[in-house]
Amino acid sequence: MRRLYRRLFVDDRTLTGVVLLFFACVIIALSTGFWLTWRVAYIAVVGIPLAYVWSRLNLRGIEITPDRHTDRLQAGGVFEERITVRNTTWLTKIWLEVNDPSEMPGHNARRVVTVPARGVKSWRVRSTIGRRGLYTVGPVEVTTGDPFGLFRHTRTYGRQQNILVYPRAVDLPSFSVPAANLPGEGRFRRRTHYVTPNASGVRPYEFGDSFNRIHWSSTARTGELMVKIFELDPASDIWIILDLHRDAHVGEGDDSTEEYGVRIAASVARYFLTANRTVGFMTYGRQFDVLDADRGIQQYTRILESLAMARAWGDAPLGDILANEARRFGRHTTVVVVTPSTDEAWVAGLGALQQRGVKVAAILLEPSTFGGDESALGVFASLASNDVFTYIVKRADDIGAALAASTEGDPTRER
Repeated sequence: MRRLYRRLFVDDRTLTGVVLLFFACVIIALSTGFWLTWRVAYIAVVGIPLAYVWSRLNLRGIEITPDRHTDRLQAGGVFEERITVRNTTWLTKIWLEVNDPSEMPGHNARRVVTVPARGVKSWRVRSTIGRRGLYTVGPVEVTTGDPFGLFRHTRTYGRQQNILVYPRAVDLPSFSVPAANLPGEGRFRRRTHYVTPNASGVRPYEFGDSFNRIHWSSTARTGELMVKIFELDPASDIWIILDLHRDAHVGEGDDSTEEYGVRIAASVARYFLTANRTVGFMTYGRQFDVLDADRGIQQYTRILESLAMARAWGDAPLGDILANEARRFGRHTTVVVVTPSTDEAWVAGLGALQQRGVKVAAILLEPSTFGGDESALGVFASLASNDVFTYIVKRADDIGAALAASTEGDPTRER
């Protein structure tokens, strides 16, 4: 009875009106015998069942095939899928409303089609996804009804699929952090006569060069012996710590310290991993997430997966994380902290790491420019007094330009 009541008086007002009209016509016809009311009642008695049967048959014999090309993409990328509707019956399917629902911002796959008998309709959906996160898409929903709009029926096809959207990293052409005390460490690599994994170019063969250094492709192209030039391999670890303490972040959406921090962390990781450096990642948002230092594209993918799910829900202040995890960082480590925190307690944690020989750097988000009530100037002064290599990023800053070292080598200089 509850479903019938909801169907008649809540979900389908048109059907409710027809039913009320039918009863009104019956009452008038019985009391007056007026012939027109009898005709209207007869039409309602025959038309309502026919409309119901029509709406049900319009969903019979339909096959939906969603072809989604990928389940991973970067923010700002294009999500593509092809939806194919096949009619296996000899009846034309009229006015099918096809939708592939999703939580992804910018995704709209709703379309109304008519499929001929034994026919096929197919179309491509392209959606630009502007924000990172884990989203679901599907299953495909097909809704249809009768020509009078009395009944609507929906059926789902396929299954739900997860789509992971990575944050978009930016190029950092002039980024620099303090170098650990290791051979080959620093802003630029140096030439070496040792064979290392880093081949930077070729030169003509000279007397005394080892044959295992000959670059045969260049030799065949130029017609003379060419040997590879190698550079020293920086071997120290880079650790990126993203502060996701919920009390530290301000702003909403893309103009929030959370989104800026995630993009900066992704950009710094890409910068060092592209240079074949060993990078570790640490954050405390949904949970404590640590990726041990490693190198290569797989490490970058793991960091992006973690950042795609990152949310400023953590209850551990940055200072506590630095104190509890200090044992992970040795003398041959550089720690890069990304935070909007105005609590100067975490600066002491970086100072303790410096005293142990760990190189440290801070990327400070200015919360007052994101709508926060507090300024990071006090923290900046504390970092400067402790000789911590510091960058400041404000809302609407170009991240690549904000993370560029000045010509004097002092990134804290106002730009």
